[in-house]
Amino acid sequence: MKKFLIINAGSSSVKWKLFEDLTVIAAGLIERINMTGSVSTVKYGGEKVTEKHDRLSYPAAAKLIFSQLQSFKFVTDLSEIAAVGHRVVVGSTVFKQATLMTAAKIAELKQLNDFAPLHNPTEVKYIELVQQELPKVPQYAVFDSQFFTKLPETNAIYSLPYEYTKKFGIRRYGEHGISHDYISRRAAELLAKPYADLKMITLHLGSGASVAAEKTGQAFDTSMGFAPLTGVTMGTRAGDVDPSIIPYLMKKLNCSVEDVLRILNQKSGLLGISGISPDMRDLLAAKEQPRARLAIEIFINRIVKYVGAYFTELGGADALIFAGGIGENNVLLRQEIVNRLAVLGFQLDSKLNQAGKEGLISTAASTVKILIIPTDEELSMIQQIKQQMAAAK
Repeated sequence: MKKFLIINAGSSSVKWKLFEDLTVIAAGLIERINMTGSVSTVKYGGEKVTEKHDRLSYPAAAKLIFSQLQSFKFVTDLSEIAAVGHRVVVGSTVFKQATLMTAAKIAELKQLNDFAPLHNPTEVKYIELVQQELPKVPQYAVFDSQFFTKLPETNAIYSLPYEYTKKFGIRRYGEHGISHDYISRRAAELLAKPYADLKMITLHLGSGASVAAEKTGQAFDTSMGFAPLTGVTMGTRAGDVDPSIIPYLMKKLNCSVEDVLRILNQKSGLLGISGISPDMRDLLAAKEQPRARLAIEIFINRIVKYVGAYFTELGGADALIFAGGIGENNVLLRQEIVNRLAVLGFQLDSKLNQAGKEGLISTAASTVKILIIPTDEELSMIQQIKQQMAAAK
């Protein structure tokens, strides 16, 4: 049976998963790329193998992935790989589905680097590196932004001069689209209702966090915007801020736009408020400290604001779904968020919430079905790639 490789490349790390059909065979992570003390981890069959390496470059990291696939005997020959899928953050409105990466398509994709300068260039680099290693294997890009390309214009664009919106492609591209797509469709399965008939609010809550609304079988609104910086408070990202803060900080700190954006992306959010950590687990452990508690409160507050807004915008909701590292695993945060939504009729079953299993965690009396759904972005990518491969035959 043919195998599929999914690659998720970051600026200093790359994750991979190998599937046989829709079943995971193995997963790996290479960290500290272009840094001293590079580390690789491979997980398979309940085993975990960690190795240290000399400073790995991007090309060396790509070669290491294929070396590991063979040395661990996940494949006997690389020709067993039917396709490689790459997660790409922004495809703008150009790429609206999983796309086979030809030379022409890669050239198109490179034109979009300015929309996600911290993400897209590295992701494009890995597409090219993998093509060098596997020249005969089709490479597909799956875009986080593609789920949000059908947003109604009311929600998609900003209140800027309209000609700028059209000329420069300024709009909400969203983030975590692969996750929001997967969990909303999975919710429809679990509720045994047609996807197109459901109004849903989906919460992808982790170090990066976003809220989305789905209606008539497609995305209707999203908290993230032109870049993955806006929306709710995140681990190190500020979320929504008044844009006039940027020139104000530039003046006060005598720094550049890039410096301020670095502050908003890397030094703000939970880390910036608490002064302790970007990790919610650390903050909950230190919640007696005023700034840690404040960070937790702001995180909850911003999510509740978005859920309340989307509930009104949708004209009510059939389901609220928790996903992501915090959404799937944090009993207390789920309880706190739902408690503050009680005014809208949301009710959580405490025993089901404590159990934390996939499925319903709301009471029978709740006006909205509340679910936990562990997100599976890689599985969603495989499904989309297989669909495109079948359509091309």
